[in-house]
Amino acid sequence: MRMVTQEIAQYVASQNPGCLTADVRHEAGRALLNFFGCAIGASRHATIEAALAAVKPFAGAAQSPVFGRRDRLDALNAAMVNGTSSHVFDFDDTLLSCSLHPSGPVAAAQLALLGHRPASGADFVLAFVLGVEVEARIAEAIHARHFPAGWHTTGTVGVIGAAVACGRMLGLDAARLVNAIAIASTQASGIRAAFGSMCKPFHVGHAAQSGLTAALMAERGFTGSPQALQGPRGFAEVLGLGSSLDAVPDQLGNGFALMSNSSKPYACGLVLHPVIDGCIAVREASRFLPSQVERVDIQVDPSVLDLTGKEDPRTGLEGKFSVYHAAAVALLRGDGNEDEFSDAIVRDSTVASLRKRVVPVASPEIAKDAAVVRVTLKDGTVHAHTVFHATGSIDFPMSDAQIVRKFRKLSGSALSEAAMDRLALKCCSLETLPQAGALNDDAMADL
Repeated sequence: MRMVTQEIAQYVASQNPGCLTADVRHEAGRALLNFFGCAIGASRHATIEAALAAVKPFAGAAQSPVFGRRDRLDALNAAMVNGTSSHVFDFDDTLLSCSLHPSGPVAAAQLALLGHRPASGADFVLAFVLGVEVEARIAEAIHARHFPAGWHTTGTVGVIGAAVACGRMLGLDAARLVNAIAIASTQASGIRAAFGSMCKPFHVGHAAQSGLTAALMAERGFTGSPQALQGPRGFAEVLGLGSSLDAVPDQLGNGFALMSNSSKPYACGLVLHPVIDGCIAVREASRFLPSQVERVDIQVDPSVLDLTGKEDPRTGLEGKFSVYHAAAVALLRGDGNEDEFSDAIVRDSTVASLRKRVVPVASPEIAKDAAVVRVTLKDGTVHAHTVFHATGSIDFPMSDAQIVRKFRKLSGSALSEAAMDRLALKCCSLETLPQAGALNDDAMADL
């Protein structure tokens, strides 16, 4: 059996900032800015209020900030809360190849660790890229069996990415990185039954907290099984249903998975984005009243119905997993931002009425980032649009300017214009920061 964990650990320990090209560092900055926007934007959501109320009475020293607020927590609880916040809106980045939201667990853990252990910007960005790289390659290796079985990959594999990134920041050698990965692997969790509830974003927060815990324990000499990742009854065999990780070491750094990252223009699962794009295009090309719509036919990749088949959502969080709701709000409101997935809009009678006329059909011939929308009016008129690549996908990525606008829109209720300017600038030049902790200072509420 190939010593996969040891090879991963050796790779992570042996890298230096020079291994990152300018385009990889640039993509890391985009991903981090997007992370901050999502985390700050959701910082007053009921999910975060409940999480904070639960942990604050038991929190330790105030080491690390809660982004978008004035609260500080100990590093472990800050990682959990910020990781959770980054996924509440389901607006975070996605690797479509393996259904992974890569940045949340890794960034939340690293940024919390900065409150305990300073690091330069160059070291921080290298650790971030390596953490994403390891979690992504593992996720890709197990995805075909892991995700269909009901596991939420961001929770289960994100904990390993967080442990690797934090272990690298702590300067762990290869032997201790093996232990960090082992400790993380045995904490892997997150089930898809939680989708549409507060527990889905908690998977990200739990992964960040648990990954940070794993790295800190490994630093102090806590050990784990060197076969925890790939071995009898290990992570790949149990959660990956027998998947092999043998190819993972050879893939590490080969193009960097981060370069295939997708940013979301809409606050819901990436598989819904082509549907929203198509419905917005139909709406803009041919104005009509909701009462005039007889039927909305949508052809989508089969994964859309598997992931977002909720016909009658009752809450905003459930609406993010409803292709019926996404199509209805895009046709009615011409957007798919967080406002369209609020409890009020999900329960709106006009939206609910139009949802009942949405008829999605799974087609194996439709790509994951594509959709065909066909709106039939009661007078027989048909308006149709085909989306070949959704906005935000690899083939049609969001621009830097769009990422910045998204960040500012999400952060504007908590941060001043000056703070947003500073944070955006720092994310764009991470490798030049003498202290990466400066990121945390600008992500706290100043309004």
